[in-house]
Amino acid sequence: MTTRIGLLGAAGIAGAAVLLPVRRRDDVVVAAVASRSDPKAYASEHGIAHAYDSYEELLADPNIDLVYNALPPSMHADWTISALRAGKDVLCEKPFTMNARQARRVIAASTETGRRVIEAFHDHYHPLSAYLRGAVADGILGRITRVDAVFDGSNPYAPGTLRHEPQLGGGALMDLGCYPVHWVRSLFPGTPVVNAATATRNPSGADMSMRAELTFPGEVAATITCSMVEGVTLKSALTLTGERGTLLADNIVFPSSGHSIRLEIDGVPRLSTVAGRTTYDHQLEAVLDGLRTGQPLPTEGDDSIATMTVIDAIYQAAGFDRSRWE
Repeated sequence: MTTRIGLLGAAGIAGAAVLLPVRRRDDVVVAAVASRSDPKAYASEHGIAHAYDSYEELLADPNIDLVYNALPPSMHADWTISALRAGKDVLCEKPFTMNARQARRVIAASTETGRRVIEAFHDHYHPLSAYLRGAVADGILGRITRVDAVFDGSNPYAPGTLRHEPQLGGGALMDLGCYPVHWVRSLFPGTPVVNAATATRNPSGADMSMRAELTFPGEVAATITCSMVEGVTLKSALTLTGERGTLLADNIVFPSSGHSIRLEIDGVPRLSTVAGRTTYDHQLEAVLDGLRTGQPLPTEGDDSIATMTVIDAIYQAAGFDRSRWE
């Protein structure tokens, strides 16, 4: 059985996230792309059979099984719901929606239609992330007292662009910080309390950096930081501190390009890595398996609502009024 994917938007991320992993498999194909700017050129460049000038045309194509939604976050909710109602399953890029209210609308539509919507936290499906979840579950550090999570990546302010306009879903927390939020949520169950948050802003009003202090049930303190300030060094890392020692994992978002796990237990240091393909290869495999078997995936349903709920709370604590940006 061949799964046929339709790209909703000719986004740059689609190359690494979908096109390349698809080419490494023989049970899936990117069959169509819809874009408001020269979809035929994009289709020709990437060997895609069908190109549509409107998103509606792609959703009406009966040959499309799975829609990849990489539109701006401000368009995620409405077009994901439209895809679900058109009988398609959806792989939706992060951040899932603009806020938790929209996320609940999307999940309600998924329930009503019986179609699946999966959030594209690709890193969650890599063995490195599985190792971290196992380390916490197995208690190798004893009781965890705090976790520090960071994702920084330089993205100089450019007015009118996706990552810098709040009404489009831009901002460091939406673009980068959603990853650390999801990491800590995946490690520690329950709804955290956001104790404080501070941000720097660009002239458009979006956050260029964010720092948030949270507490999870069990008195686990969490710090989440993210920055896209010009010149900041690319970094995605998580540090766990427990009664018996510490664990530092770096390059969580793209571990196949090189990462390390620095573990110290009872004063004894260890350095290791885990084997794996690209995060996008693991994600595609998980999505296809989940859709074919009917098994639920960890980045769908209530998980997406919970992540957006934490993001909403961080923005509120940092003094943002995001209601006008929906």
